[in-house]
Amino acid sequence: MAIITISRGSFSGGKILAECLADTLGYRCIDRDVIVEKAAAYGVSQQDLRDALQKAPTFWDRFGHKKYVYLTLFQAALAEEVRAGKAVYHGNAGHLLLRGVSHVLRSRIVAPLEFRTSMVQDRLKLSRPEAFAYIQKMDADRRKWTQYLYGVDWGDPSLYDVVINLESVDIREACEILASMAKLKCFEETPASIQTMEDLALASRVRAGLVMDQETSMLEVEVMAQKGQVAVRGAIAGMAVRREVERVALKVTGVTGLNLDELLPSRGV
Repeated sequence: MAIITISRGSFSGGKILAECLADTLGYRCIDRDVIVEKAAAYGVSQQDLRDALQKAPTFWDRFGHKKYVYLTLFQAALAEEVRAGKAVYHGNAGHLLLRGVSHVLRSRIVAPLEFRTSMVQDRLKLSRPEAFAYIQKMDADRRKWTQYLYGVDWGDPSLYDVVINLESVDIREACEILASMAKLKCFEETPASIQTMEDLALASRVRAGLVMDQETSMLEVEVMAQKGQVAVRGAIAGMAVRREVERVALKVTGVTGLNLDELLPSRGV
């Protein structure tokens, strides 16, 4: 029961491919809007979340800590949504937000510029020059966004298990390739990979709880989980904040133990 992530440029056929895969494998098809809606249920604006996933770094320079908040909530929603497996996710950064889970098949789809330009012209009713400029801007923003937030090149093939070029392969053939790969032994769930997914989901829930609690909302910490045991690492303003972290984390469903040994007051506090 693999999880498949599809990374693609705008209007590259990713949605069509995801729907084909979901139908072929009997998986759920999940897009960015589903995750945005679930993330917004924590109590933030859906539009702000969408902006967080689309805007280039120059946009985020105005918001500072909020980018951490929105990405924390998005990861928590995504991990929760796909944790049961049998899911195809086509949207932003799925291959990065679910790193470390061996039954995640990370794919990237590359489509010819002519194909993409025609789709933009048809869907957005733009002229050919306008459609070309639109694609160029969207790709540039996505590349900057990935580099800014994760320090990686969006187009780096080493981030993916497979890159499929639709120049010589059509959507149906791409669907067959990925469906076959999803059934390979290397992408099967194992007790270890299921536990890794559960650990990621729990750590993400704890981080989300911290950013949404008034007393801990300004923290930017690292959270690790292993079989219910959670460790929080980072700098805090003082021991009072540490007590608040303990209070929030222990309320999260699934937390059976808490280690705050590496949650230390910053220098000068």
